[in-house]
Amino acid sequence: MEQNMFCYQCQETAGCKGCTRMGVCGKTPETAALQDLLIYVTKGLAAVTTQLRAEGTDVSQPVNHLITQNLFTTITNVNFDPDTIRTRIRKTLDTRRELTSLVKNADNLPEASLWSGSETDYMTKASQTGILSESNEDIRSLRELITYGLKGLAAYTKHANVLLQENEELDAFLQRALAATLDESMTAEELTALALETGKYGVDGMALLDKANTEAYGNPEITHVNIGVRKNPAILISGHDLRDLEMLLEQTEGTGVDVYTHSEMLPAHYYPAFKKYSHFAGNYGNAWWKQKEEFESFRGPILMTTNCIVPPKDSYKDRLYTTGAVGYPGCPHIDGEIGEKKDFSVIIEHAKRCEPPVELENGEIVGGFAHAQVLALADQVVEAVKSGAIRRFVVMAGCDGRAKSRSYYTDFAKALPKDTVILTTGCAKYRYNKLNLGDIGGIPRVLDAGQCNDSYSLAVIALKLKEVFGLDDINDLPIIYNISWYEQKAVIVLLALLYLGVKNIHLGPTLPAFLSPNVAQVLVNQFGIAGIGTVEEDMKLFFGESV
Repeated sequence: MEQNMFCYQCQETAGCKGCTRMGVCGKTPETAALQDLLIYVTKGLAAVTTQLRAEGTDVSQPVNHLITQNLFTTITNVNFDPDTIRTRIRKTLDTRRELTSLVKNADNLPEASLWSGSETDYMTKASQTGILSESNEDIRSLRELITYGLKGLAAYTKHANVLLQENEELDAFLQRALAATLDESMTAEELTALALETGKYGVDGMALLDKANTEAYGNPEITHVNIGVRKNPAILISGHDLRDLEMLLEQTEGTGVDVYTHSEMLPAHYYPAFKKYSHFAGNYGNAWWKQKEEFESFRGPILMTTNCIVPPKDSYKDRLYTTGAVGYPGCPHIDGEIGEKKDFSVIIEHAKRCEPPVELENGEIVGGFAHAQVLALADQVVEAVKSGAIRRFVVMAGCDGRAKSRSYYTDFAKALPKDTVILTTGCAKYRYNKLNLGDIGGIPRVLDAGQCNDSYSLAVIALKLKEVFGLDDINDLPIIYNISWYEQKAVIVLLALLYLGVKNIHLGPTLPAFLSPNVAQVLVNQFGIAGIGTVEEDMKLFFGESV
């Protein structure tokens, strides 16, 4: 029997409506269904943990980590392996069964907390509990908005957890909010409030990860990163997990194998702790969606630590290693739980048998403008604003993607007036971070604060500028928000910005398909959310001038 699917959690979803036959990302209907079921049983487990907390029973860290990892596993371009997802479903059901026995009052538990079908029932149950099982379009939209925000939050808390940073309040909220999406009595108004509360905890989650990263590796600093290649065999590390990078650098030291970053791992070069490794060679390639060509040219093994993985070509599939939540059928996987030291000897030995990378480009790019570094330059920045040398900051954070319409962001950056500065995080930067946009009085016109999770830095910078200029409203700052999105981590960033009171955010290249017309209208009315136009239209809108 042909398996149907429906998925609209990413920007590239088919027709800007939803993938129904095969995911644009490469996800099969079977994998999509199993991911839907994993979310369903995880919501059931979250309802149990929420009830236990209400009854005064503590929830253990391993259970918190299980829920976080389950959500992370279902983010776009993380895990394509149905066997891995089945294993997680079984583990979740087993954990839920154990915890349900501790609940004193199980009368209020939802059906998702009670279902315990066998593996032969998985596909049937998935078809009954997927996204479209809720017939009310607006309720469905709000539930998915919350769920996708929680997936993004889970990604950030997971990265903090691997650096042994925990926040029980964050975990409790994530699970309470996840369970609330099962509550049939919640109104659209209540779900809207919960979405904004999710944004509040999004700020807390990004702050936790910022604390974890900076305590472990120091505050990012202005850094020139080489984008050429050396003549040694090498490993390419992609994704976002800095702890994986640290272990890989430790284990490759003295082996004659270099390590290069790819895509969202580029900002690792900005942390002082990693600069002691002479074999940490530079950054190779561009954003995630170009990996098929770039991974082939790299010639050595690739370690994918988180999203975004693209279904690999056969020509390098045996060189693509996954770890953590990532998985792809036929690709070797390196195990290791939180707090454990992973053994990368297999990938290191593999690298030694490979030719050095083919050079794609040469030169260097500059980054490291996270909040501590920018605030260290605060006097210079403030003076530039007061003197009129800097007229506007333009936040162009977010994600990159394959859509041809994303060339808008390159053209927009090129067209910006010379007295504007771009603030960026995430892989969206690859649309313009190699352009020669110059500087303003020594301040580069592209200030890269880091990975998508480092959007927290942009919030800290904005709040500090608000304080310095003595403003009552963050929206009175000379800051324009023109953000590109792709997947669920961008959703939690958006909700976090809304919680902080930021208005008039422009989101592109398309608005999310999971926003129903009524929900989208609420965001327009309350927050001024808008899409993008042409570069010329938006230049007139933002600056009152033509390109």
